[in-house]
Amino acid sequence: MSKKKKAQQRIEKKIITFFQSRPKQKLNYKQIAGALQITSTQGRNDIIRSLGKLVQKKIIKNESRGQYSYIETNKKTIEARFNVLPNGKGMVQTEEIDGPIIIAKKHFCQALHGDLVQLHYRRNRKKEQWEGEVVSVVERQTKEYVGVLEIHSDFAFVLTRNVRMYTDFFIPVKETKAYQNGNKVVVVFDHWEPADDCPTGKIIKSLGKPGETETEIHAILHDYGLPYSFPNAVEQEAAGIDPHIESKEIKKRKDFRGKLTFTIDPITAKDFDDALSFEVLSNGNYEVGIHIADVSHYVQPNTLLEEEAYNRATSVYLVDRVVPMLPEKLSNGLCSLRPHEEKYTMSAVFELTPMGEIISEWFGKTIIFSDHRFSYEEVQEVLETQQAEVSENVSLTKKKYTLSSPLFLALNTLNGLAQQLRIKRRKSGALFFDRQEVNFTLNETNDPVGISFKVSQNAHQLVEEMMLLANRKVAEFIGKRSEKLPFVYRVHDDPDFDKLDQLSRFVKRFGYQLNVDQKKVSTSINNLLMATHGKKEQNLIDTLALRAMSKAVYTTKNIGHYGLAFSYYTHFTSPIRRYPDVLVHRLLMHYLEKPKPVSVEALEMACEHSSSREQLATKAERDSIKYMQVVFMEKHVGETFSGVISGVTDRGIFVELNENKCEGMIRVVDIEGDYYIYTETEYALIGQRTKRRFQLGDPIQIKVKKADVIKRHLDFVLA
Repeated sequence: MSKKKKAQQRIEKKIITFFQSRPKQKLNYKQIAGALQITSTQGRNDIIRSLGKLVQKKIIKNESRGQYSYIETNKKTIEARFNVLPNGKGMVQTEEIDGPIIIAKKHFCQALHGDLVQLHYRRNRKKEQWEGEVVSVVERQTKEYVGVLEIHSDFAFVLTRNVRMYTDFFIPVKETKAYQNGNKVVVVFDHWEPADDCPTGKIIKSLGKPGETETEIHAILHDYGLPYSFPNAVEQEAAGIDPHIESKEIKKRKDFRGKLTFTIDPITAKDFDDALSFEVLSNGNYEVGIHIADVSHYVQPNTLLEEEAYNRATSVYLVDRVVPMLPEKLSNGLCSLRPHEEKYTMSAVFELTPMGEIISEWFGKTIIFSDHRFSYEEVQEVLETQQAEVSENVSLTKKKYTLSSPLFLALNTLNGLAQQLRIKRRKSGALFFDRQEVNFTLNETNDPVGISFKVSQNAHQLVEEMMLLANRKVAEFIGKRSEKLPFVYRVHDDPDFDKLDQLSRFVKRFGYQLNVDQKKVSTSINNLLMATHGKKEQNLIDTLALRAMSKAVYTTKNIGHYGLAFSYYTHFTSPIRRYPDVLVHRLLMHYLEKPKPVSVEALEMACEHSSSREQLATKAERDSIKYMQVVFMEKHVGETFSGVISGVTDRGIFVELNENKCEGMIRVVDIEGDYYIYTETEYALIGQRTKRRFQLGDPIQIKVKKADVIKRHLDFVLA
């Protein structure tokens, strides 16, 4: 939005406030200008223009020539962020109002999703809900929109409509010369005149032909405002970093280069931000080191790298690519704990008994030398066999290790410790969701040719428990030291017990029980998850249970982590891909060296920003999975599959296929033979005449009707 338009909107807001403070008075533009201390000719013209617009919006009325008065209403006024819901209605939520304010489309007043708006609201006692209408747009959200360019002889449109966007953009035809008709383009809001049916936009980039993978993946990134390239200045700053390990820096650190150290990551990983060291102590206990890339050594405050890392806040993991938080020189080079290279690290080091009891702990800066790079598959093979075969080129075929081999002993001992820690977490009430993670096999052109599912095995759990241990103990170390020291916590609030109550009623139809008593619910949820493990309804019940959970966020206000059953928890172990971890490293060293408080306001702002960016990244990752699923199903149009009803709405039923977890929709208009009514309390569509039911969790046979790659949508019909 231009500075001129922002200034105009500020004047409108001031005029409205001025009238609201004098609701009975009739005022002319000179009186308003005097009250607002606007004396310039340009300023007075802006007031006259604003008065005209407010009359059009029916906020004020023209009583007589040059005299205006406020239109009194019993509706209250508030300022809030405007959201467009998938059902086409608008909604705002504020701390001042108990519950959401629902806005009909006719009352949007040209507001778009994410805009800051001023609105009137009132209580509809009949419907028992708050209702509102937008009065004016205070501030447009700075956003790029993606759509298909449609060029006509003397005008053009960018067709952007989706669940959050209810209008297209008008484009002056003279601005389309550099773009091709039918291509996907990126457009930004320019202006929206009161008399126009849709806003005017400005095209800033072409993404290519719709339906092509490169086009669609870039479209997903633009939809969520996620960058996919670094500014040249940031790349240059990264290129200028000295890569050498310096002796004066080594002297400041604890030296772990002589201790057995290794990394465990996915076989395709390029950035390794955590390593484990292992040593058997003379007393029979074990020293376990969790070593994390010291990103804060290279990414310093008040640099372009810092600014870019803050803005991105997280790496984004799409199906066919990673959009990193840091330039490649850092993420895959300087900060990556690659084998046979000395690296600066931040470490959490523990002495543990064979039963997993913590005897001592140490935190600080270190230097390591990784002896070996393992993949999860290799470690799993080691744990499942009586002898481990490990080689220097990441292959289990050349060099054999006996039961006394240091690497074999380390992996098996760490596995035993991890399982002990896991048992303790379960006893403490931690929740264990065993969600099946979708993996795609891609060909040379990044098209999906196969779908598999990642299952959590001991190798994954070994790494997970060690990282959880480090995260928890770092948070405890600071949090218990002094509540006055601001810190970045990862918190997870209590679940929504109304949703858990609904889940309890729902699972009874499968023969399961869920006790929603607050003191017993975590144990009961775990029992339910274990009982459904491997059953056809597992994924569905896992999903419903997850929907009842709160979102985990970053904050300086520690309330603990419900899902992990930790009183203190943070993110310390992934600074290459998460900005909050960089902050945690800085804060830890700051408090170790000079325990003085830092600005809690700045820290909380960074926490809120990081939480927001994380949620956007998660949505983009899900969209990329959905896109690949639709591409995969294109070659299966007309085929029949078994599935389970995974969602029910008044528009139709969602079905998740058993074979590959792809989800599509059977529209209610495509269900023949009856008129179906949606019953929310029963999660069901029920035939008015036949009483036939389509209920959440029911098995169903479907035929693939259509795979729409551009809309990322699968249409099914009953088989």
